[in-house]
Amino acid sequence: MQPLRATDPPWVGRHRVLHRLGAGGMGVVYLARSPGGALLAVKVIRAGYADDSGFRARFRREVEVAGRVRSPWVVPLVDADPDAALPWLAAAFVPGPTLADVVEECGPLPPAPARRLGARLAEALDAVHEAGLVHRDVKPGNVLIAHDGPRLIDFGIAREAEDTALTATGMVVGSPGFLSPEQARGSGGQIGPPSDVFSLGCLLAYAVTGVRPFGEGSPAGMLARTVYDEPDLDGVPTGLTSLLRACLEKDPGSRPTAAEVRRTLTAPDPRQGEAWPPAPQPQKDDARPSPPESLTDDARPSPPQPLTGDAWLPEPVMRLIAHRSAAVLALPAVEATEASAGLGRAAGGPTPESTTPAPTGTAAPPAGITAPSARYTRRRFLVLGSAAGVVSAGGTAAWWTAHRGQGTPSSGTAAKTPRLTIAVQADLTGPHQAAGIAQRDGVLLAVDAFNSRAGRPFLLDLRIHDDAGQTKRAVAIAEQLAADDRIRAVIGPTTDACATAVHRTYQEAQVPTLWVSVGESTTELPASSVTTREAVPTNPSDAALAAPLVACINRLPGARRAMLIDDRTEGTFGSVVCSYAAEGLRSAGSVAPVAGTLAADGDFSALATRITDSHVDAVVFTGGPERTARLARALRTAGYSGARLATQRALAPAFLRGADRLATEGWLFATVFVDPAAVSAAKPFVTAYRKRFRSASPPWYAAEAYDAALFAITAMAALGPSGAARAAVLNQLRDTEYRGITKTLRYSTTTTYVRDEDALYLFRSTNGRFRFLGHYRSARSPG
Repeated sequence: MQPLRATDPPWVGRHRVLHRLGAGGMGVVYLARSPGGALLAVKVIRAGYADDSGFRARFRREVEVAGRVRSPWVVPLVDADPDAALPWLAAAFVPGPTLADVVEECGPLPPAPARRLGARLAEALDAVHEAGLVHRDVKPGNVLIAHDGPRLIDFGIAREAEDTALTATGMVVGSPGFLSPEQARGSGGQIGPPSDVFSLGCLLAYAVTGVRPFGEGSPAGMLARTVYDEPDLDGVPTGLTSLLRACLEKDPGSRPTAAEVRRTLTAPDPRQGEAWPPAPQPQKDDARPSPPESLTDDARPSPPQPLTGDAWLPEPVMRLIAHRSAAVLALPAVEATEASAGLGRAAGGPTPESTTPAPTGTAAPPAGITAPSARYTRRRFLVLGSAAGVVSAGGTAAWWTAHRGQGTPSSGTAAKTPRLTIAVQADLTGPHQAAGIAQRDGVLLAVDAFNSRAGRPFLLDLRIHDDAGQTKRAVAIAEQLAADDRIRAVIGPTTDACATAVHRTYQEAQVPTLWVSVGESTTELPASSVTTREAVPTNPSDAALAAPLVACINRLPGARRAMLIDDRTEGTFGSVVCSYAAEGLRSAGSVAPVAGTLAADGDFSALATRITDSHVDAVVFTGGPERTARLARALRTAGYSGARLATQRALAPAFLRGADRLATEGWLFATVFVDPAAVSAAKPFVTAYRKRFRSASPPWYAAEAYDAALFAITAMAALGPSGAARAAVLNQLRDTEYRGITKTLRYSTTTTYVRDEDALYLFRSTNGRFRFLGHYRSARSPG
């Protein structure tokens, strides 16, 4: 849900608008409450389309079509006004995720829930077909998952079977990957009920495997495979394979009907193997239900019957549904909402002048509308989940309870305050312990900050694990944390290698993992790991470090050539940074890149001689602090006077100790972290750090870890102690914005991850120390 904007209507018809649910090119969908207190999804068409008489006629047809289908598994239309200044329709609101959300967040469905899903959707399509209609867009995004069963939505392109007005020959309407061969060919006159059955087969294959049966990629490729290739059903459970192959026949006449699919999926004891083709069944009465006489407030078909037998859905899915339900069921009733100025008149509601706020800050409904009964204002709703207590832990774990300071509760209050737990997994004793300890300390301060707040909904406990940078140890820790339901989120690991080793464990357990120093270039993580909500990288990728390096080189007066040296001791990190930097320099066109490499046993003196003989104006080296110091000494001995650049991997005291001050003077370093002592927004953090750890200044990554932890904690606080289950936290992170001391953390509107690839900075070594220059775009030219 999104907050309303100033231009949004306070009323649509007689329904109070509460939140935005989404917006597209054709209109906006709002969450609204009816006069009777029911929650509705209200679609309001934009003015540009409302002025189109042809579009208005199609919208009127959508209202008519949606009102003709009566099934417990179809979201009912309860109100509409296609003749309003801005046409709108209102459907019952289902507070559940789409099937696409479920598969993305919780993985494929087991066979038993998938059979129940298919049976209910087949029953819904049977009702659609009995009404003489074809849905034409059966896909995971058009199926809502509720606690009692699925709901089919969106009849925007549904038509009667013989209607070809919208699908003339050659026109493809629908969603590639889930439409039938006849739709893919644009054969409008051949699209009938069998087309929906084909789409249902694609949907069920996706539900049990997580992949589309005709592959991914471009729409054109998916359409071609749908028409000519056989479906990929390798991952489909044995008991469903035969039925899905029948649904996915190329010939529409060879497919089962929706009614036959339903009977097959509800056959007794489906575990006994294949149930297709089905046994002969008595023919049902062909009489079609008459359309409703009118659309009335809160109209409902007969309620769904409870699902019996095995659990309808796995527990992670039920938790996801509970989270979505809690967010909307806790909304205020009509008389507890405040009207705002907006498009009330255009949307068919009262004008702003006629909507008079009550003295208590509530809004009066338009004349003739009865206020809802008190039962809607006093109802309370329970959310799945519970707050876990804290026990002491041994081994590599340490428990921290940080509730000191002015917000410390009294002993009586503390006993009643729920407790939630997050964890840090870091390299505290291994080769990257400096970064790991910094991240641990940053998270400790974040927990301190939260627990000291007045009015906090719960107390936080922190569990700390040291993986020492060892992958085997990291896996053992991840398995332990994943198995402990008290852990709601993990900050870490510190290194790419450990992230590679543990990501699947956390992914399968739906544990939100916030990466602070994982750059990914030296890992073998699958692409899906950074597009799922479990892995939340809060820092730019290694490849992004090329941007500040290229910017510095391009600012050099008269620069013509730059040598980019891949230090092979850093794995693929150097090659990634150098290749992106070379591409950036070529695009700019003013400086030519020169490639260089240095093996583990490379000769630094020979490399410095080559650099000098190549007459380059700048050198980029991708090694660690000790090797960068060796190159700095060799370059000074060789008399090189050009610009010298490195990355955050060399920004450590070992660089300054490894060469004299003249050799290290003036080196530039590209980083993804800031010096918090030089950032005005971080002054309170720096003060707290110095007081807590008696240190002169926070180290690199401490402030970034502080922000990452509070990003997760903010999402947990929005859910409350009873709603902050892992899956719910993952979902809430998508809607959370945290304005931190180093950057603003939020999910991008165009990607599926938090990472801000522009959060890049520069340091310079000067007078035997590192000086923070700021963001690379505004830092002073290195020349």
